[in-house]
Formats: sequence, structure tokens, C-alpha cells
Amino acid sequence: MSFHAAITFLRELNKNNSKEWMDEHRDEYEQTKAFLIGWIEALNKKLANVDDDYCVIPGKDALTRINNNLLYHSDLPTYKDHFGIALDSPKDNGSFYLHIGLNGSFIGGGYHRLASKILSNIRDTIADSGDQLQAIITQKSFAEFFTVLEDADKLKTAPQGFSQDHEYIELLRLKSYTVKHSITQKEIMSDDFTDIVIDAYKKMRPFLDYLNKAAKD
Repeated sequence: MSFHAAITFLRELNKNNSKEWMDEHRDEYEQTKAFLIGWIEALNKKLANVDDDYCVIPGKDALTRINNNLLYHSDLPTYKDHFGIALDSPKDNGSFYLHIGLNGSFIGGGYHRLASKILSNIRDTIADSGDQLQAIITQKSFAEFFTVLEDADKLKTAPQGFSQDHEYIELLRLKSYTVKHSITQKEIMSDDFTDIVIDAYKKMRPFLDYLNKAAKD
């Protein structure tokens, strides 16, 4: 089994997106799932070796469900066109995330759709030490690798309790604090993919460390 086979499975599923097709190809799905879980377990060991604070999420828990949530999004197809992998995400911490699929694959991380208390803590920290976060996200090696802090839902004005002319108002307006790096199917299917993921994790670590500390302050 390989990522090439995993992508091929997604292509076929996308063309035949129904429970009936999935039931007929359940063995293929289980083989694909087993491959991904095994790859995640191996990746966990390597990331734990480069970061003593890395939080190991077992592969079976890190791999997100392939079913779309039709209860709240009835317009979506039955199954997703990607595999989602959420790593290094202890309770109330930011996560390291892989989106491997047919369209828009990426490596990402941070805090998405924050609880109000955590968002308040992060904003308070940015108000006091936004220069540290600014230095992290503007560092050349970071800024050239990641798409930084895109948030379509950010506030149009200052959040309550902060001045409109605050030095870090653009950071304070955000509701999510995430970054991502786009990856191609060629990269995913290459022998170097694990190394690409590890390199991305290393580059993202200072960003996650700042936010994780801020979330608890």
C-alpha cells in the first residue's frame, strides 16, 4: 500500500460517492485506512524524536472520519475527497494538521474556531507581546513557507476592550490563528513526503509554542 494507492482510492470514491459503492469497496477502504494509520504511527515516533514536548495522538484517533456530517450539511456528498490527520493536539492546544486529498492538499496548524476564553487569552497575550508573534510569522524562512494567518471571518473593527489604533490590531481582529503550506499530489506520493512533513513541523513549532502558552495565560 502507498499514498499513490490512497489517492487512487479517493479518485474512485469521488466518482462514485455513495454508501452503496463504499460498501462494495469496504476492503479497499480498510486497507487504505490501515496504511494511513501505520504511516501516522511511524510519523509520530519521528516527530517525538525531534520534539520532547510532542503529544502523540494514536493513528486511529488522528485520522478523521471520511464521512461528511450530513446532519448539519445536507448539501455535501456522503464522503469527503480527502483524508484529514490531526496531530499533536492535547486538550485546548493548537494542532498540527495534514489535509491529503484530490484538491487543495496542505500541511497546517494552529487554532481554528476558538472557544471564547482561549481567544480572549490569546488576544490579551498579543496585546502585551505581539512583537514576539510578529517576529515569528515575519521571519523569512517561516513567511516564505507558510501562508500566514488568513481569516475570512476576522472582525472588521477592534475587539471589545482594545483600541482601534493598537499596534497589533490586525492580529487582534483574527478569530482563528492558523498557518498552512500547500502540497502537491506529487509531493505526497514522493519518497520524501515524511521529511517534508517533519520539516514543516519544525518550522511551525515556534508559532504553536507561542499560541499554546498564550491560550493558557
